[in-house]
Amino acid sequence: MSEENKTAKTKKSVSWRQIAEQASMSPEFAVSACLGMNHMDKEDAGAAVNYLDLSADVSIALQQFPNKKLEQTVSTDPVIYRLFEMVGVYGKTIKELMHEKCGDGIMSAIHFRMNLSRKENENGDRARLDLSGKLLPYRSW
Repeated sequence: MSEENKTAKTKKSVSWRQIAEQASMSPEFAVSACLGMNHMDKEDAGAAVNYLDLSADVSIALQQFPNKKLEQTVSTDPVIYRLFEMVGVYGKTIKELMHEKCGDGIMSAIHFRMNLSRKENENGDRARLDLSGKLLPYRSW
């Protein structure tokens, strides 16, 4: 399903943000759902599928609860495990959005900066992790 969604996006020459707007959700969550790591409700899936001119089968697939299985052994330390879990669930989403916004390249730990902060919230305090790495574009030769 994820390849079908990516192909339709490319054929239609639209951005993930445009798809997300049709589905009334954030680009990050819409990409994650289109890549099979989250699900959409029926209305949002239908809107995304209609926008991309895809079949009803894709809408049904987008509504399924995903299997978020990590494919490697991870640390049992709770903090480190949760970071692995975040990358396991949202890694492909980050990659798609990075390529769309920055081109074909990677974020490196060269000239890397990280900021960890805590923000009070009435529903439970939030931890914010901001990572900033040098963009290294791939080159053709």
